[in-house]
Order: sequence, then C-alpha cells, then structure tokens
Amino acid sequence: MSKSNKIMVKGSEITIIKVGNENYISITDMLKAKDGDFFISDWLRNRNTVEFLGIWESVYNPDFNYGEFAIIKSHAGLNNYKISVKDWVEKTNAIGLKATAGRYGGTYAHADIAFEFGMWISAEFKIYLVKEFQRLKAEENDRLKLNWNLQRTLARVNYHIHTDAIKENLIPREVTKKQATFVYANEADLLNMALFGKTAADWRTENPKAEGNMRDYATLEQLVVLTNLESLNAVLISQGLKASERLLQLNKIAIQQLKTLLNNQTIKKLK
Repeated sequence: MSKSNKIMVKGSEITIIKVGNENYISITDMLKAKDGDFFISDWLRNRNTVEFLGIWESVYNPDFNYGEFAIIKSHAGLNNYKISVKDWVEKTNAIGLKATAGRYGGTYAHADIAFEFGMWISAEFKIYLVKEFQRLKAEENDRLKLNWNLQRTLARVNYHIHTDAIKENLIPREVTKKQATFVYANEADLLNMALFGKTAADWRTENPKAEGNMRDYATLEQLVVLTNLESLNAVLISQGLKASERLLQLNKIAIQQLKTLLNNQTIKKLK
C-alpha cells in the first residue's frame, strides 16, 4: 500500500489509497456523509450488494471462493444474518474490499465498488464522488505525462551520443549483434553502479516481484542525472579511460549532481 490522497465530497474528506496499481476508496470516510445510523455491515448483508460483489470478484479475482460465496448469498437479506468485511474477505478470498489498521485504518473498497456504495449514501453523493475521483486521476495523469515527457526528451537527446561512443571505442570490428548487445549491457550497468550503487541483476534479485526494471523506479532527479552521466561517459570513453576509472569519476559526479538537484526548486515543482 502506498501513500494516500484526499478528496472532498459534499463536505466530507475521503481517503484514497493505492494497492498495487488499483485505487481503493475509504467507505468508512464515506459513511460520515450518511444521514442517520447506517453501518457497512448493513450494506454488506443486503442481497443486491452480495450479488454485485460476487460478479465483480468473478471478473477480477481468479482466486475467488465461489463455494463460500454461494453460502453467503443464500443467507443474504435474512433478518438474523450479518457478516463483517473481515469475514467476507477471509471466507471468499475477496480482493474488492479491504479492512486495514494503522495509519490509514478503516474499510476500503475498490473504486468500482466504492461508487456502488456511494448510491447507499445518496445518488447526489455518488455523482460528486465520481466527479472528484476523476479530477484527482486527471491531475495524476498530468503529472505522470510531464515526468514521462521529460524522461523521453532527455533520453532522446543523449541516446545517440552514448551508443555511438560505445560503437567507436569499445566494440571490436566485425562483432556479432549478440556481442554488441553484451557490451551495451556492461556500459548500462556501469552507469547503474555509478548512480544506484548496484547492477540491474542486483536490483532484480532484491526485488523479484517488481515489474519493469530499476530505472522505471528512479526518481525524477535520478533520471536527470542519468542522462547527464550518459553524455559524460561518452566523453570518457572517447578519452580512452578504463571502465574502473570511469566508474569512480561518474560516481563522484552523480553524488554531486544529486545533492544539487535535491535542493533545486524547479525540479521540485515538476513532481
């Protein structure tokens, strides 16, 4: 679970957390906007709710326990039947609802389900909830687009300088494409060591479940320094410096530039 965001819906502050790549909205916070006594367990025991949750889980959750779901569904709506979110999750292995403790404690629902829950608050509340959620996502997309464009622009400027220097100075004549790729990989890891203190293989061993590669998780400051190191490495290669010598110089430069960028107000505004 990553850090949270907040949106205001009809005067109520609603917390949103990221679970993996998915958004989960606090239905505990949403309850504050409901007039009169109403509990999440009241909503969860309703037959229509159970059917909706079952359909959602069947679409998105390959590990959903249909046997337990059938038992719950058969009791849903009966006057003497109640089930908690914790029991629902434990019995059915559901992923659409989460009961959390700690800093962001409360009951959270996947955005799809939270919108449905919003109707139990009021139709007006649901409309404003969806509107504010879409506004938040639009702002996030704008920030991601800015970072992505900056990364692409910087990478494009330095790409040919770096690869051409490797071709001219490190790759022997008449080598195979496989051999050339091996040389590029070595140079990429030299930069990784200079900036991140580890190779791509080291990072993969430390993060076996992570998607993408080490550079996908780099900060904006690190990406700026990385593109600078690519250009500097090309110059050092042209000067005939050994890899070990270049690594020491590039590492010193990376440390110096990162210290500068971390205090740079312009970079901070881009985040």
